[in-house]
Amino acid sequence: MERATFGGGCFWCTEAAMKELEGVASVTSGYAGGHVEDPSYREVCSGNTGHAEVVQVEYDPDAIAYDELLEVFFATHDPTQLNRQGPDVGTQYRSIVLAHDDEQQRQAEAYIEALDAEYDDDVVTELEPLETFYRAEEKHQNYFEKNPTDAYCQMHAAPKVEKVRERFEEKIAPNQ
Repeated sequence: MERATFGGGCFWCTEAAMKELEGVASVTSGYAGGHVEDPSYREVCSGNTGHAEVVQVEYDPDAIAYDELLEVFFATHDPTQLNRQGPDVGTQYRSIVLAHDDEQQRQAEAYIEALDAEYDDDVVTELEPLETFYRAEEKHQNYFEKNPTDAYCQMHAAPKVEKVRERFEEKIAPNQ
């Protein structure tokens, strides 16, 4: 198993989308990219920790490649929005890829460069090495799965899940 870490706005939405994919063993919501040790959700939401809401994806590279995860990640958020996604505003909602090794760094850099050529606006996704991942509080894990009728989930997470199911039908896990 390998790991990949992405931040594309609210972690509930990114987590729900990534959990749809075959080869993904687990998705954990958390925080990374900042300077405060072991932050809480409230601290991250303040915008003062430097952390982004992220998900850490544990996946089988024989079933799904890192570049396929990048493809899904970038299809499920707007990488041209600086420090926001939809209604969520602040640096904690920035678009970010946190590379676990040099190969992920190289692949993400190439993917972002190619993607930037496709957009009229600049792709503002940050790319940096992962230093430390902090797991979010338990109530944030599997949030969409536990709260499918939550208004936020219906307005923002559900459409991302549907988009993944439609656009990446061949990559969906059989039990989804």
